[in-house]
Amino acid sequence: MTTQRIRDFLATRRPDGPCLVVDLDVVRDNFHAFRHAMPDSAIYYAVKANPAPEVLRLLASLGSNFDCASVAEIEMALDAGATAARISYGNTIKKERDVARAHALGINLFAVDSHEEVEKISRAAPGARVFCRVLTDGEGAEWPLSRKFGCVPQMAVDVLVYAHQLGLESYGVSFHVGSQMTKVDAWDDALADAKRVFVSLAKQGIHLQMVNMGGGFPTKYLRDVPTAEAYGKAIFASLRAHFGNQIPHTIIEPGRGMVGNAGVIKAEVVLISKKSDNDAARWVFLDIGKFGGLAETMDEAIRYPIRTERDSDEMEPCVIAGPTCDSADVLYEKNLYPLPVSLTIGDEVLIEGTGAYTTTYSAVAFNGFDPLKAYII
Repeated sequence: MTTQRIRDFLATRRPDGPCLVVDLDVVRDNFHAFRHAMPDSAIYYAVKANPAPEVLRLLASLGSNFDCASVAEIEMALDAGATAARISYGNTIKKERDVARAHALGINLFAVDSHEEVEKISRAAPGARVFCRVLTDGEGAEWPLSRKFGCVPQMAVDVLVYAHQLGLESYGVSFHVGSQMTKVDAWDDALADAKRVFVSLAKQGIHLQMVNMGGGFPTKYLRDVPTAEAYGKAIFASLRAHFGNQIPHTIIEPGRGMVGNAGVIKAEVVLISKKSDNDAARWVFLDIGKFGGLAETMDEAIRYPIRTERDSDEMEPCVIAGPTCDSADVLYEKNLYPLPVSLTIGDEVLIEGTGAYTTTYSAVAFNGFDPLKAYII
């Protein structure tokens, strides 16, 4: 949804070229919604979703913790006012020198999913706390995560035992149900797996303390999504079912759900054409595409709401594409997108729900186009 503050900003500033505008009031409201929905879980904002300094400073001031995927993101969170104790190095794929740098900055909480990663951390961050990521199937996620991260639960047990043997603190387990998860009960199976890991390790004298329940909390695109409160109730019910009265410390890592609906991209129609006289669909080319920040349209996974000033006119299905000289730079072609018949070259469009995973996916001058500009208001 385009807030009035964003509309006023675009009307008065008239920024040139495609740009993202993020309303910090929406980010603040989202943070409070998560805190209200899951008051007993620590919020670790996924910095990769939108690392704008203004966003990070706001969240740090509200008491958020931060999930970071690199040393650069750790430094961004520290610069925004977070202490090292409020930061997790949540990427399971890290260079040993980056682990050492993070540890030197005071970071003491690291993700792992293999024996080899444990060995790196034992050398570069001796005595640190580690949590092991467990694989999930991602069913129901609009942007599923692959098998790239995590390991099966039994291997997680072995990895955490190994970490303990190497002098690390085996602290917990983590999982991620998949980004833009629309099923509120998706966390149940993963929490069942987490409980089994807890029990197996307890039998070996290792008592885990934390479950990192990851992100996956959605933002509204074309379809309504459940509220943070609905997810909170479902997740707490699963925690109670699997852990009884011994619920561990829990972490959530909202990214898209924290900033997605706070941002709108203003774009412009560059060309409208057909490929033949009898082509059934018009091609609408925008001045932003996959390489300008809309990478999540890959496989048409995320369908953003696109608004124009002509939306009360007759609509017809169109192909939507970006401006670059790459044939992959087509946003919607398999499932055509309805746009006004009266839409014309030079018209502005607003692409809503784009506060997350846009600026950070924007290429650096591919075809000479500038990276996506961002305004935080």
